[in-house]
Amino acid sequence: MRFITKKEKKFSFIEAGEGHPLILLHGLMGGLSNFEKTVNFFSERGYKVFVPVLPIYDLPVLNTNLTTIAKYVAKFIEAKATEPVTIVGNSMGGHVGLILTLARPELVKNLVLTGSSGLYERTFGDSFPRKSDKEYIKKKTQEVFFNPSIATDELVDEVFSVVNDRMKGLKTVMLARSAIKHNMLNDLPKITAPVCLIWGKQDNVTPPEVAIDMNKFLPNSSLHWIENCGHAAMMEKPDEFNQILYDWLQSLKK
Repeated sequence: MRFITKKEKKFSFIEAGEGHPLILLHGLMGGLSNFEKTVNFFSERGYKVFVPVLPIYDLPVLNTNLTTIAKYVAKFIEAKATEPVTIVGNSMGGHVGLILTLARPELVKNLVLTGSSGLYERTFGDSFPRKSDKEYIKKKTQEVFFNPSIATDELVDEVFSVVNDRMKGLKTVMLARSAIKHNMLNDLPKITAPVCLIWGKQDNVTPPEVAIDMNKFLPNSSLHWIENCGHAAMMEKPDEFNQILYDWLQSLKK
């Protein structure tokens, strides 16, 4: 199913289905298409699914940080949701979810993290010394996944375009640095909402130790592994990811 991006006021997003609101947050180098199969799956099973375009490249330079993005998501939830939501965040999107859940717990019923930053990560950051070398960018993009074929030519083209756009490249580095500086270790015990951690066993951006530590310090969390899977489980193993998430949400109703 192809989704049309809607624009309302200052928000761009896709939405599908009816029911409990799921807010899907993409990562720093990600986009709405990362969650295509998750949108299809949950919109057909009693959920209202939203995927907002995060304003990664639209913020003023001085406000290009994760806290500002979390405030943007809070305003989106206030505008579009009629009840506390379930946030599903990948990579930087998970980090934004953590910040938001801590700052505005009344907006968040459940939190789902997959390959989330927040403790430590091997970030792209300044690691594009050969940004004009497309084969190099392809290799770096493939490293995000266990199966390198997930890094399609289209995806490589998107990353290549970002890192070679001066302002987008600058803001990408700024947000990567913001993620490193905004360490959540001391904040995790304060998050009391149910948290589902779904992690690729071969994630080499936010490696398995990150998931283990998050599970240790989040008081109401459960950890689920997906084998032969890298940093973006909802893209690389969407069927397993969706089933784990669905079963977890169903278990909360019991």
